[in-house]
Amino acid sequence: MIGAMTTRTRKDRIELRTTPAVRRLIDRAVKVSGSNLTDFAEASLTAAAQQILADQDRFVLSAQALTEWETINARPARALPGVRRLMDRPSPFVE
Repeated sequence: MIGAMTTRTRKDRIELRTTPAVRRLIDRAVKVSGSNLTDFAEASLTAAAQQILADQDRFVLSAQALTEWETINARPARALPGVRRLMDRPSPFVE
């Protein structure tokens, strides 16, 4: 995780086009946060990216949920005739 207080050299640039109303909103939030636009945007974009990617990187369960997950995964596979018929059909995407 990238910390806000970490010293780093910034060399990559991100440009963003927006409406005047959104720009005013962002500018107000930057002012209230006591930050600058670059730090505010970087922190906000980083947090949003981490949240969106979290389910790609981590799978976190409580102890009870983990026990339930393991119980479900330990069950033998069921025969699903409808799924089998679907998988046996020729693909409509093959030319």
